[in-house]
Amino acid sequence: MRDKTKAILFVCVHNSGRSQMAEAFLNHLAKGKAQAYSAGTQPADKVNPVVIEAMREVGIDISKNRPKVLTIDMVEKAGKMITMGCGAEAEALCPASFIETEDWALEDPKGKTLEQVRKIRDEIKKRVTKLLNELE
Repeated sequence: MRDKTKAILFVCVHNSGRSQMAEAFLNHLAKGKAQAYSAGTQPADKVNPVVIEAMREVGIDISKNRPKVLTIDMVEKAGKMITMGCGAEAEALCPASFIETEDWALEDPKGKTLEQVRKIRDEIKKRVTKLLNELE
């Protein structure tokens, strides 16, 4: 994607839940008009299996995704970075920002039931849809 303003980087601590869902929704819904990437400041070993199941329910397969460590190269390629739940309690683990950044205060799906993850998933989809509308 050549238009940096439409390259969105989603970042959370473990890159195993929220940021993975946001990346998948944006890439699915944008149909090539924008591109999403995701990463974590302290990536987990694997994507949360409950998150994989919740996304599968809406027809998006992220089972082959792997958590990735945030790099400066990723930040430089993005037009906007959205951190996921970087409130006061996680501040030390959240990246410093050199580009337009917004924080989506979302609950971490780690340790949650499928029903709880569905609520987080649906909130992420709502916010991604709004973001895409703002990009157009």
